[in-house]
Amino acid sequence: MRRTAFILGSGLLLLVALWNSVTWHLQRFWGASGYFWQAQWERLLSTFEGKEWLLYILGATQVPVLLFWTVSGLLLVVDTTGKPNFISRYRIQVGKNDPVDPMKLRQSIHMVLFNQFVISFPMMVWLYPILKLGGDPCRRELPTFHWFLLELAVFTLTEEVLFYYAHRLLHHPKLYKKIHKKHHEWTAPIGVISLYAHPIEHVVSNMLPAMVGPIVMGSHLSSITIWFSLVLIITIISHCGYHLPFLPSPEFHDYHHLKFNQCYGVLGVLDHLHGTDTVFKQTKAYERHMILLGFTPLSESIPDPPKKMD
Repeated sequence: MRRTAFILGSGLLLLVALWNSVTWHLQRFWGASGYFWQAQWERLLSTFEGKEWLLYILGATQVPVLLFWTVSGLLLVVDTTGKPNFISRYRIQVGKNDPVDPMKLRQSIHMVLFNQFVISFPMMVWLYPILKLGGDPCRRELPTFHWFLLELAVFTLTEEVLFYYAHRLLHHPKLYKKIHKKHHEWTAPIGVISLYAHPIEHVVSNMLPAMVGPIVMGSHLSSITIWFSLVLIITIISHCGYHLPFLPSPEFHDYHHLKFNQCYGVLGVLDHLHGTDTVFKQTKAYERHMILLGFTPLSESIPDPPKKMD
């Protein structure tokens, strides 16, 4: 017990010290550039004076969508052409989507566009008057650095809880067959299909978990724009099918697409709590579930065991 308490206490002290150091340096950067960003924000407010709702629409919907298609588009070049060749070394499910089926891809892109512009866009418009109940999202003063960090923590935890339980619910046999099976048509996912889902799933599992945090916190448009951009980029990485250097590991969610009944969450906290990652933890994919800090693919340094011959 004493040894455990010592280890936990030492770890906590190191974590607090590291956190204070990182936040101090980031706070200095934020403070130094804060006047610049505040001036740019006030210039935007002057440009859109009387039309703040339009500024909200551009920031909350168009900026994240532009980032989504920029990142997805770059990955699509690799998925459809196989070039540059060196990226293929980082493929998680070797031999899958090599190259991607063009007909299947075209159908998926149509569904993604439908979800973005017919489902997501009206929902974000609907979100604007709800946000105004807790404070104007286009208010003049930008959030402080520490407040933004708090918001980010609340957003992340809220999304983890809501997404995990919504996702598990969609795996109920009756709902899976009618709704969630569409997303799992891609057992080896690619970046753009991160939003390929039945419209009901897109509302319940993709949109609402990300929207609740900003509503609860009465967030500024700047926080909302950054948050939705981060969510989309992370979900693209989780579905991209490549374990690329210096990026978050996609092994966790890729394994979910491969096996269906493991790894339902985003962070993995609730999967650990509910035991829905026990099989995953026994695999080489779990050993590879880390940020790659070099250029040697983890599939080469931690290869799968050879398949047994009949």
